[in-house]
Amino acid sequence: MQLTLADKIWRDHVVRSAVGEPDLLYIDLHLLHEVNTPVAFDNLRAAGRTVRRPDLTLATEDHATPTFTDRPSLDEVLRRSQMKLIRDNCAEFGIQMYPLGDARQGIVHVIGPELGLAQPGMTIVCCDSHTTTHGAFGTLAFGIGASQVEHVLATQTLPMTKMKNMSVDITGSLAPGVTPKDVVLALINKTGTGRGVGHVMEFRGPVIEAMSMEGRMTVCNMAVEAGSRAGLIAPDETTLAYLKDRPHAPKGEDWEREVAHWRTLATDPGAIFDSAVHLDGSALTPFVTWGINPAQSVPLGGRVPGVDDFTDDRGRRAAARALEYMGLTPGTAMRDLAVDAVFIGSCTNGRIEDLRAAAEVLRGRKVADGVEVLLVPGSAAVRAQAVAEGLEDVFNAAGVELRYPGCSMCCALNEDRLRPGQRAASTNNRNFEGRQGRGARTHVVSPEVAAATAVAGRLASPADLAA
Repeated sequence: MQLTLADKIWRDHVVRSAVGEPDLLYIDLHLLHEVNTPVAFDNLRAAGRTVRRPDLTLATEDHATPTFTDRPSLDEVLRRSQMKLIRDNCAEFGIQMYPLGDARQGIVHVIGPELGLAQPGMTIVCCDSHTTTHGAFGTLAFGIGASQVEHVLATQTLPMTKMKNMSVDITGSLAPGVTPKDVVLALINKTGTGRGVGHVMEFRGPVIEAMSMEGRMTVCNMAVEAGSRAGLIAPDETTLAYLKDRPHAPKGEDWEREVAHWRTLATDPGAIFDSAVHLDGSALTPFVTWGINPAQSVPLGGRVPGVDDFTDDRGRRAAARALEYMGLTPGTAMRDLAVDAVFIGSCTNGRIEDLRAAAEVLRGRKVADGVEVLLVPGSAAVRAQAVAEGLEDVFNAAGVELRYPGCSMCCALNEDRLRPGQRAASTNNRNFEGRQGRGARTHVVSPEVAAATAVAGRLASPADLAA
């Protein structure tokens, strides 16, 4: 029988299968952060249970972590209940944790790959929907709920109904200035936010093959915004080159043995997918969201749509709601939209490649008057590398402060948030109502567009600055 890559990984991790019941799936790595996990530990404690495999569990602080350089004292940080709870719980149950100030601390979906913890053929879960990021390594990775966190902690397994398979073929080649973020925004614009529900989306084709691992992580990160449970890319030489010599990657003979196995992890020729999507990468230009979900987007050179541009009642109602919330007038050119703030960071675009791209745009330029820029690396390692490469000097010269790592304005569970009515160009993954602060208006863009927007004071691409 010809199998998809997702089906192969699933097959290799089934502990128990019975007719009429979900499969029991073994979990190779369980990642934790300070939000949504305290109840799971309380339930373990009440039931007298331990953590089954603390060695396959890793925690970090990211969502509630302060990112400004004049950070509060440790005592003040620990008064934040979520951060104190995860520290206490990890200490009690013997789980390794990377807290604020640790050289390995950062956004959970950034540190997993950079430490070499995400490896082809694994299953990875975390109580966060953007766990899909790790799928860029040929890993079946997905978010889970709080009750499922407890189950994995107690048993290192998870009852799961097998997911369907969707092939996403992206053909052609990207034009200069078009980024992986534009690819995935264009894809979600095409599929909508619900087409991937119940599916693993396997991204394939020459555009994906040409991407760096950072770019692939951006694509898989936002697979969940199309409704899918997981995003997946088969491992190749790019994957192996990224993983080699990472702290947790196999070494010596173990590396050679694992690589031989990883090279077998691909969808079989003739394997049947439940559904398929095709996107012509050659036709793409930079994309930007205009509404309140990631599918409500247009090319940067486009205009704000009107209610009558949508043919079904549901689409018209959604557009009306989005236009009202975002304070937009149909027909307005996207490039005419002035912004109050720019956010560069998150598990989508907070890696060193993203900071390098932003620095190239900002080099020799200044941020526009009145525009607040939050530049937040995805991990302590990314920040250290940015400093070592001289990127911090570029940012400082442009009037931008390089902050400390954390989720920051992506989720607004810390000090970093927009004020009601403020409009921002943001490299995060979601533009939901209130996502970056109550009443905040978010336009999701690539790091390059975000940096250009900071300089122009309105939505812009790097090419606009040179014109």
